[in-house]
This record gives sequence, structure tokens and C-alpha cells, in this order.
Amino acid sequence: MERTNMRETYEFLFVRGGPVMYLILACSIAGVAVFIERLWSLRRRHVIPHDFAARLVSLLDEGMWSEAQAACRENDSSLARVAVAAIKNRGKERTQIEAAMESAGKNESMRLERYIGWLGLIATIAPLLGLLGTVTGMIKMFQQVSARGIGDHKFVALGIWEALICTAAGLIVAIPAFVAYRYLIAKVDNSLLVLEETAQGVAERISQDGSNPGDQPS
Repeated sequence: MERTNMRETYEFLFVRGGPVMYLILACSIAGVAVFIERLWSLRRRHVIPHDFAARLVSLLDEGMWSEAQAACRENDSSLARVAVAAIKNRGKERTQIEAAMESAGKNESMRLERYIGWLGLIATIAPLLGLLGTVTGMIKMFQQVSARGIGDHKFVALGIWEALICTAAGLIVAIPAFVAYRYLIAKVDNSLLVLEETAQGVAERISQDGSNPGDQPS
């Protein structure tokens, strides 16, 4: 029974829907893959781990600069990569410290936004693919009308089926893709805001350190 249902679904979508449906299916698979990958990569432990942030602040408050730098190098998070850029410039002017952190922050911004643009692209091209399927379906319908006459309703219906299925499928893929795109963009913006606030606290502690530039950790 299950195999029969799958066969009927396949015939409905890909036989009646036409070859454009395979392109729409590919868009849907790519969209789901990108969304899941970005959700995984944008988890807090990959951006600003709470435990690591607390430990880092504690080490900086105690003036344990080498330990703080080692902790950053051992932690694979955006905060760690931004913080280590600041620690390396300990003893320099506040503007130099902030410039180093800003440069690292830009790299992290690109890292967090990676692949998200594909969701925007999918949200754009999926309806266009649906429109393409609509056009090809209408072309087939008029070809059959021209060859067989308007009385052969079966072949006319097949062309309309292809047009409607592709249009619906394109919208069904595009709408969630656009929602996912906007959600991930908002999530990245929020993560970058929190990262900037946390990094400013790190910069403040480092710039207040009274050590000489020659005492910087390697």
C-alpha cells in the first residue's frame, strides 16, 4: 500500500508536472540542506558560548593574559577568534585593539552569513521555475489542440495539469525558503550584535591593562 501511494505521488508530481518539477525538487532539497546546516552553525556554542565567555572574562579580570589567549585558541567560536585578535594587541592603543577586533569581526560576519544567500536565490528562482513549468504545460496543451483538435480533452487536461502543478510547487518551495532566509538573516544580525557587545567588554578590559607592550603574549 505504501509503495502504491509513493508511486501515485511520483506520477502526480513528476509525470503530470513535467521535467521542470525535478529542478524545483532540487531547489527544495538544497534549501532544506542550507537551512539545517546554518541552524547548526549558528548555535550559541559556535558563536558566543556562555561558559567560555564567563571563563574568558574571569581570566582577563585576573590579568591571566597567556591563559586567556590559550583558552581562545582552544575554543572554536566567533567570540574566541575576535577576542584573541584583541589579546594579541594588548598594550597598544585602544583604537588599534578595536581595529584588530573589527577586522576579525568582519571575518566572523562572513562566516556566519555563509550559504544564507542561497536561500534567497532559491526563493527567487523557484517561482520562476514554476512559471517555466506553466509555460511548457500551456505549450504542450496548444500543441495537442493543434494536432488533435479541441475535442480531445484528455491531452488538454494534461497540459493544464503540468501548468498548475509547477506553479503550485514553485510557490510551495519559494515561500518557506524566503521565510527561512529572513529568519537566518535576523539570527545572524542578533548574534553579531551580542558578539559586538561582548567584544567591547573584552576590549575595555584589555585597554585598561597597565602592562607594557613588550609584555604582550605571543
